[in-house]
Amino acid sequence: MLRRRNNNNNNNNNNNTKMPYAQLVIGPAGSGKSTYVETIFQHCSALGQRRHCINLDPAADQFNYPVTADVNDLITVDDVMDELDLGPNGGLMYCMEYLEDNLDDWLSEALEGFGEDDCVIFDCPGQIELYSHHTCFRTFVDKLRDWGWQTVAVYILDSTFITDGAKFIAGCLQAQSAMMLLELPHVNVLSKADLLEDQSVLEPYLWPDHSRLAEELNESMPSEYRKLNTMLAQLMDDYSLIAFAKLDISDEECVADLLYRVDNAIQFGEDADVKTSRDLELGDEQSGQLPEGYYD
Repeated sequence: MLRRRNNNNNNNNNNNTKMPYAQLVIGPAGSGKSTYVETIFQHCSALGQRRHCINLDPAADQFNYPVTADVNDLITVDDVMDELDLGPNGGLMYCMEYLEDNLDDWLSEALEGFGEDDCVIFDCPGQIELYSHHTCFRTFVDKLRDWGWQTVAVYILDSTFITDGAKFIAGCLQAQSAMMLLELPHVNVLSKADLLEDQSVLEPYLWPDHSRLAEELNESMPSEYRKLNTMLAQLMDDYSLIAFAKLDISDEECVADLLYRVDNAIQFGEDADVKTSRDLELGDEQSGQLPEGYYD
């Protein structure tokens, strides 16, 4: 059954001088968003740091991390499909539009009580149109901004995209669309690096040379596509927005480095005794452990 929460309270965080922080974990379906959330939560827990996780996917019902709030308490895809005779994609889009209409109630309640030392990780759905042209997440981001939250978008892209130049360029364009729509600090991530036999193949794609990619496509595609390939590469080079960090969930140092980039994008933990990369290397060599207070 469709449910709507009635909550007449405004977000109480408006009265704070310093606001909490948030990560908005977005990207295509199956790219590893929930795995990222689980990995970051476990990594921070092992260091004695607390991260709060909120599920924004109305089609998800199993989690490998504790959920502070769940959009399924507001609306579910299964209920919408049953009651409105919609398919999975239509049902999810209806749910997200319903969430968009109820942010002042549901989201305000979900975020109530968080303080300046808290960081919330939002695990989001995988429908790519939500981050390219639909209004739902732009409204969501604007609401967080109005309430004073410092938010970073973490865009997850499956590293298997690099096996096909056309797919990788398409992934870059999707990430760039999300960056332009949401207008947030942004960290792009190539996930599932631990599944690659040789991770060195990722290196050229962390700072992609789009002109070189276009040349590779030109060699494997009919000549009529060359102008299109060149123009797409020029578009991405003109904006110069796209770079990636890799995520190997089996490598704690890799996880720590990625988390440092994400936290640094919104200056989360800036008042803590955060170490530099050189400090971290020395600390690792001397003790074999991450230094205390390390947010990487």
